[in-house]
Amino acid sequence: MAAEKSTGTDSAGQGAGDGAGQEAADAAGTGAGTEGAAPEMSYEEARDELDSVVRKLEAGGLTLKESLALWERGESLAATCERWLEGARAKLAVAMEERGRGGDSDEDAPF
Repeated sequence: MAAEKSTGTDSAGQGAGDGAGQEAADAAGTGAGTEGAAPEMSYEEARDELDSVVRKLEAGGLTLKESLALWERGESLAATCERWLEGARAKLAVAMEERGRGGDSDEDAPF
């Protein structure tokens, strides 16, 4: 995992992913607007690396430069997670709307 290999000195482990994350991002509508660099990580990869970044920052013992690099990486990972969650929310909203038009009137069911 990229987070465990990271030293925290520069961007704290830029996970490139394997391409599957980009396919899922495109399907979820979250791949647009990324500056065409590396494929976006999956939600789970970003969440796990963010957890690792937070643990390193909480443990302390880092230089200011290392801490700032980890903080910036954490902000980027949090934004990735938010894009995935927004895509999931949008898909759920569409599915619920389609279900509402399909004649199912079970209002209490969330999905």
